[in-house]
Amino acid sequence: MIDMLTRHAIQVLRQAGHDQADVARLIGVGVRTVRRVEGEPDVTHIDDATERAQRAIGRPAKAEPYRSVIAEILAQEPDLLSVEILRRVKLKGYDGGKTALYDLISAIRPKTIRPLVRFEGLAGEFSQHDFGQVDVRFLNGSEKRVHFFASRLKYSRWVEVTLVPDERTETLVRTFVDHFAAIGGVPLLAVFDRPKTVALKWARDGHVTEWNPLFAGVALDLSVGIEVCWPAAPWQKGSIENLVGWVKGSFFKQRRFVDDADLLQQLGEWRTEVNTERPCRATKVIPAVRLEEERSRLRPLKVAPVDLAVRVPIVVGPTGEVIHDLHPYSMPPDAIGIAGTLYLYRDRVRIVAGRFEVTHERKFQPGEGSILPEHRAQHVAAVSGKRAKRYLQREHLLQLGPDALAYLTELTHRRPQVWLRDIDRLHSLLATYGDDAMRAAFARGVQEHAIGAEYITHFLAGAVTTPAPIAGDSTGHLIDRVSLLGQSVRSSFGRAELPFDPPSATANAAPRGGRVEAAAGARRAGAKRRASTRASTALPFDADGGRS
Repeated sequence: MIDMLTRHAIQVLRQAGHDQADVARLIGVGVRTVRRVEGEPDVTHIDDATERAQRAIGRPAKAEPYRSVIAEILAQEPDLLSVEILRRVKLKGYDGGKTALYDLISAIRPKTIRPLVRFEGLAGEFSQHDFGQVDVRFLNGSEKRVHFFASRLKYSRWVEVTLVPDERTETLVRTFVDHFAAIGGVPLLAVFDRPKTVALKWARDGHVTEWNPLFAGVALDLSVGIEVCWPAAPWQKGSIENLVGWVKGSFFKQRRFVDDADLLQQLGEWRTEVNTERPCRATKVIPAVRLEEERSRLRPLKVAPVDLAVRVPIVVGPTGEVIHDLHPYSMPPDAIGIAGTLYLYRDRVRIVAGRFEVTHERKFQPGEGSILPEHRAQHVAAVSGKRAKRYLQREHLLQLGPDALAYLTELTHRRPQVWLRDIDRLHSLLATYGDDAMRAAFARGVQEHAIGAEYITHFLAGAVTTPAPIAGDSTGHLIDRVSLLGQSVRSSFGRAELPFDPPSATANAAPRGGRVEAAAGARRAGAKRRASTRASTALPFDADGGRS
């Protein structure tokens, strides 16, 4: 079919006095076409698709003879599935494809147009919440995609917007509660779209059959009702359905930023402006004024943001650890296999499994975990066999990081007969001084090539003035811990003090041979007592830690 604009050009040229041959040459069509278009009514529109449908151009579809049959079926059952209509039409002789028939059914089926209802919420009735993302531009020409979470009260139009690192469920619920705390109360209903962070499954009629358990637990804590809308269904959201779009257009796309700090500062200034200075276009009233009216209808926030705990079901693993977000958290060995709940706070983790309850500092760095000293001792005590205990102790030490791995690898190869004895002493030092001090001592030992538990003991004694209490120490007095440390030193060197004169104890840059002088009183098996030994850290102990 010749498009409508070409038909219009033919008609204009003929009206201007050009003969049919000239028009055909100028337009690039045949003379017969010019003659036919000249006899048509004047072109009044350029909608080619509509004109093509009216002219019924092309070969008729094989389903077209069954139009009346389909119309009769739909008149009786307007909601009948297309597949059932296809089955019935085939019984009447239709042998074409389903695509042509489905197109015809779609054209004939009555269309239901839902009315767009705008409604105004009452004071303290509704709030709307949604995630958004936008690419912001900085003055240096760079761009960055940022995520934000927006909340708005329907009655007063008070808005809260917070930049967030991601759009996960925990981020949603924490920012959700932060916004209610900033507003000063909780409405009756919170309206969301239908993200997986809120609802997991729903029926055909839209009724939610499975809520996200992390979100549902927080909703119960707050005693707030949740309303979810169908995606892309603005008629279900009232007059504030385009909250995210409004935030983008009113703030992010109107401004430029120097850096991230400037972005946060401008966001705070903009939030103050739209809430306390600028009248809302819908209500013609400043949101802060209407918020004073609405605040009496808001309910008190039952859970402060700092006390908000996201509940995560867990089972204590066979290693006596609970893994959350790839971070292991230790539990007593008697809790292995018990199901429980992990309460996730902003800065800590509380695990309840049966009669056991443990609190850890929350970890965020990849691969980082939290193993409590008392749990190390309990796990070692629960293991049967001396060698099994030593290997478990080594695993506890290896969890301190790459310096510990390098140090213990070197220790195992240098002292293949006695490394078990060193592991026992290092594990005791770990319980006494803690993780950070041991990491620093291992790092120094690797740097100075000072391999052996006696060197770690010396580094800790010189660097730490007040060690942490030893697990199981009933007195809690420093003198008891120091005496215990002294006994460990005497068992290795025969003296209460550490007679370290080697350069490794005083200078980091000394050569290896000068640092490996044995402590006073040390001797090799079967040899006479000497003031110093050759460059080896092997000491005269058997594999079980006793003097040979």
